[in-house]
Amino acid sequence: MENMTARQRFEAAQRQYAETFEKHLDNGVEFVSRDVYIDPEVEIAPGAVILPGCILRGKTRIAAGCVIGPNTLLENTTVGEGSTVNASQCYDSCLGKNNRIGPFTHVRPGTVTQEGVHLGAYVETKNVNFAEGNTVSHLTYIGDADVGKYCNFGCGTVTCNYDGEGKFRTTIGDYAFIGCNTNLVAPVKVGDHAYTAAGSTIGHDVPAGALGIERGKQAAIEGWGEKKLQKYIAKKQKLEAEKKG
Repeated sequence: MENMTARQRFEAAQRQYAETFEKHLDNGVEFVSRDVYIDPEVEIAPGAVILPGCILRGKTRIAAGCVIGPNTLLENTTVGEGSTVNASQCYDSCLGKNNRIGPFTHVRPGTVTQEGVHLGAYVETKNVNFAEGNTVSHLTYIGDADVGKYCNFGCGTVTCNYDGEGKFRTTIGDYAFIGCNTNLVAPVKVGDHAYTAAGSTIGHDVPAGALGIERGKQAAIEGWGEKKLQKYIAKKQKLEAEKKG
């Protein structure tokens, strides 16, 4: 391969790809297009559906009943039976049965999910253990964490796992509810059935069944917006007068 021209390498890869594709097609894998790339060592169970635009690399394993794609990259990733991975990228991870991943999810190395986990739009995970039934719908980063079963994560949750020198873990118990825009400053634990209030930065453990809340006191400065508007209008009028002048 080293002495081949770019064209020769491309043509050799195309021949290998064609053989791999036909092998999976003959084995009962369902395709709607040849617009996919599959490494030779990838394993796909009969009955799985591979949609257009997918790239399957390395030691990827896809179980029966899965729907992969469109436009999904899996690298060294195992996908359990009945799961869907839509328009997402997954690396060196293990996804359990009946997961719903995507769209636009970034599953980084070391992510392990059990049955029934949902990782939605613009969710990023890294080095996380999710027990069954977790829901992370959108716009969330969870890294270096252990999450109990049937937890719900509100939009904008972040595990603050790095202090500039070391990485620290977050532990969340079963049936916890993490409110929108919660920052979990590791190392920290949220107990079983505990809640965090939206907009909180949680730097101390939240006991089981408790509500963790951290917010500054809200204040209203009367007339501030009106004064700001009047200054803007006066400035705009001055500029218009100068243009005419």
